[in-house]
Amino acid sequence: MIVIKILVALLFFGFMILSHEFGHYITARIFKVGINEFAIGMGPKLLSKTSKKTGIVYSLRAIPIGGFVSLVGEDEENDREDSLNKKAWWKRFIILGAGSFMNILTAVVAMFILLSLSPYYPSTTLAEVESSVLAEYGAAEYDKIVEIDGEKMSVFQDVSYKIASDGAEPLDITVERDGKEIVLEDVQFKTEEVEGILCGVIDFKVYAKEKTFGTLVKEAFMQSFSTIKIIYSSIADLFTGKYGLEAVSGPVGTVNVIAESVSLGFESILYLFVFISMNLGIFNLLPIPALDGGRLIFVIIEAIRGKPIKPEHEGIVHAVGMIILLAFMAVVVVSDIIKLI
Repeated sequence: MIVIKILVALLFFGFMILSHEFGHYITARIFKVGINEFAIGMGPKLLSKTSKKTGIVYSLRAIPIGGFVSLVGEDEENDREDSLNKKAWWKRFIILGAGSFMNILTAVVAMFILLSLSPYYPSTTLAEVESSVLAEYGAAEYDKIVEIDGEKMSVFQDVSYKIASDGAEPLDITVERDGKEIVLEDVQFKTEEVEGILCGVIDFKVYAKEKTFGTLVKEAFMQSFSTIKIIYSSIADLFTGKYGLEAVSGPVGTVNVIAESVSLGFESILYLFVFISMNLGIFNLLPIPALDGGRLIFVIIEAIRGKPIKPEHEGIVHAVGMIILLAFMAVVVVSDIIKLI
């Protein structure tokens, strides 16, 4: 069983990395940028093949985490016609952003498949509230939750995350009743501690949405957008100190979570894929040197200035960023291992 779990985890990461790098690869080919190598994994090469037609090296490397597409003129000045640095800024912007776009796109497709397997979708309309905390503040059956603390609630996932993450403190719940909005002020939910973090607890039920093809498509996009909001909110909470390092998982911790999900069934694996693929896409868009988002910032600066920053200066920034990222990753991996011991 452990072998199956490891294989699932490797396939899990492999497909996300493949889709990310394919985004860079296919847009580079579309804009006729030279490609030196398309690699899945990092470290020493296990297998490689060089295309006789294009000269591109396709390789599988030893460490099954990460990957890359090496482009001509990516980190240095190059006078070749097919060099990345010779292309218009907007073409480079598309190429650099395409990896994250593919991760998000595959996550949306996975969300569509996941929801198609579900017999119904929870709405934000209250069903049983008599014995819940909300009833104490004036909520009634058929009330539709539209805002929590001024934040729009589009799907039930928005509601559940907001209450779980911020429900340790009183929240203002805005509901829609008979076409009018009513604010339930300073609602104090019950709380529980999860891995050292105090979370709000939902004790009410909601009605299900009717499942049709139209609601399936709409729900897939809305829940995908909700997931993106949750990820950005979690990253913001991490940087503001709301969550500590213990809340961060690296490759070791993620593999462990994936392995555990195998025993819970296909739908659990699929939801985890949606969340991690979205995470990968969004994290890579952060304006951090060495990440795609960091490189996009330099392209945007070039578009504003009308001329590029010297490649050697940009290269130094990305090199320093890579060192910091690797150091942070090392700390996270050690933290993951300590959690497992």
